[in-house]
Amino acid sequence: MDMHGNSPKTLRQDLLGRRKEFVAGQSHASKTDSLIANLNQFLSRTGDQLHSIALYWPIQDEIDLRPTLLRWLDSGPSRKLALPLARPDKHLDFYEWQAGDRLIPSQHGIPEPDPNNPEKTALIPDCILIPCVGWSSSIDGPNTRYWRLGYGGGYFDRTLAQLRKDKPSLICIGIGFDWQKLDDAQWSAQTHDEPLDMMITESGVFP
Repeated sequence: MDMHGNSPKTLRQDLLGRRKEFVAGQSHASKTDSLIANLNQFLSRTGDQLHSIALYWPIQDEIDLRPTLLRWLDSGPSRKLALPLARPDKHLDFYEWQAGDRLIPSQHGIPEPDPNNPEKTALIPDCILIPCVGWSSSIDGPNTRYWRLGYGGGYFDRTLAQLRKDKPSLICIGIGFDWQKLDDAQWSAQTHDEPLDMMITESGVFP
């Protein structure tokens, strides 16, 4: 599909259409397994340094990371998982989550933590795993930066800008497939876009 020169909205729609086709295709299972294996590699290498990881509740054919992260949760003491709660001001708060917790649907129909549950506190995670509709990379001196094309709401960009002030050690990792990578002719990050610290795809873990 030719996505050259499209607006972000059209590009997003094209990518979501391609994702639906990809999920129905023959290579989806093996590439998903490879991506999950790379996530496990990252967790085995750095998981002991992380006390809390924020994941996402999968929607619209996103990769389901919940089983992998629940195993990480169970394999070490004092580890925590968190899910995002969308605020009216288009920022995200993160609340501790365990399997079986009661969730409530957001205005977009996404299951979210109940902020009034006294047993589940808000936290700033050490690491956030963020699903990508599309993604790109750019060279910044000796470093590579990664950029996320999301659903267009701007929640993650606003949230990351604030959380990085509160917790400079925060690690933000994009989750996506190689075929979702965009070149400069298709899409370029804007000044308000927050970079990702890493990308994990079926090909590897990219710092």
